[in-house]
Amino acid sequence: MKKILLPVFICSALAFMAFNFEGALPIGSPMPMADAKLKDISGKEVSMKEAKKDNGILVMFSCNTCPYVIKNQERTLEVARYAQKMNIGVILLNSNEALRGDEDSYDAMKAYAQEQQYQWNYVVDKDHKVADAFGANRTPECFLFDKDLKLVYHGAIDDNPSDASAVSRKHLVQAIDEMTAGKNISVKESRSVGCTIKRIK
Repeated sequence: MKKILLPVFICSALAFMAFNFEGALPIGSPMPMADAKLKDISGKEVSMKEAKKDNGILVMFSCNTCPYVIKNQERTLEVARYAQKMNIGVILLNSNEALRGDEDSYDAMKAYAQEQQYQWNYVVDKDHKVADAFGANRTPECFLFDKDLKLVYHGAIDDNPSDASAVSRKHLVQAIDEMTAGKNISVKESRSVGCTIKRIK
């Protein structure tokens, strides 16, 4: 029995941690659905274009429940605060429509954001339309846009989502620094590791 269960467990784990940016929005693309109104935890509706600041905007697909979101929460807070410091807007999108009546409900989002002391927009991506337009598949998954709303970086926060102590390169911070300095982004894409976005079948 153990011999049978082990391969099943390994396959399940690999599926859970799978990474993929094939089919995602290409680097250099304009932001899709920039004007779409999304319901924020404040009760107001906001668009990604409205959340943008002078130097651009960081769009992160996230949720309340994924173990990788939870594992990376301190890094999410750190990079979001850094983006704001660099005059870049921040908006987190919860696209888990299949769990909307459960742990990723609107009320659960409000409670989670309060617990984590979010100081930026956390919005419902109804029917995962924005995730579909971006080709986003994972949580967490990051898209950094410049002041003209052109995509300059897509992928993970850093090079070791599994172990914060083993991070050797902070991809997103580096991309923010290079973008705000007017330099070419040295690493434009990296692989996002995490849970799949829970879409309605």
